[in-house]
Amino acid sequence: MASRTYNVLFLCTGNSARSILAEAILNREGGGHFRAFSAGSMPKGEVHPCSLDVLQSLGYDTSGFRSKSWDEFAGPAAPAMDFIFTVCDNAAGEVCPIWPGQPMSAHWGIPDPAAVEGSAAEQHAAFFDAYRMLSRRISLFTALPLASIDRMSLKGRLDDIGAVGPAASS
Repeated sequence: MASRTYNVLFLCTGNSARSILAEAILNREGGGHFRAFSAGSMPKGEVHPCSLDVLQSLGYDTSGFRSKSWDEFAGPAAPAMDFIFTVCDNAAGEVCPIWPGQPMSAHWGIPDPAAVEGSAAEQHAAFFDAYRMLSRRISLFTALPLASIDRMSLKGRLDDIGAVGPAASS
């Protein structure tokens, strides 16, 4: 059976931190079986500098990342999504566009590292924590037998992955 590539969209309100981190992780860790994108309902217009710092420190090429609207992925010219994950509670509660192709969706809420106030070290630590939580969830996701699992069971597993807390991601 031929392997296919699944398109995955990570959503967050500002598309400057969590969704960017998730896009980077899945594109690296997905083994060519996944193509990740990110967007926001109200994009900030720029990627948070701490997101870029964390990714660069872990060897990611950050030259292509930008903060963009989810409208880019709702039109007829957009790639058809197989999965859509909200990674912030605000985006999960918003009315999303109608996504072509009926993608599977789940909420994988992660605390907003951009909301952390304090020293630069505390802020960077929050971004690394978000990275670790997302990396753990994405690792669980990429291990799922997508080609052989029924839609109802898959939805349950995606929701379970969203419930993986910080302690399990360390």
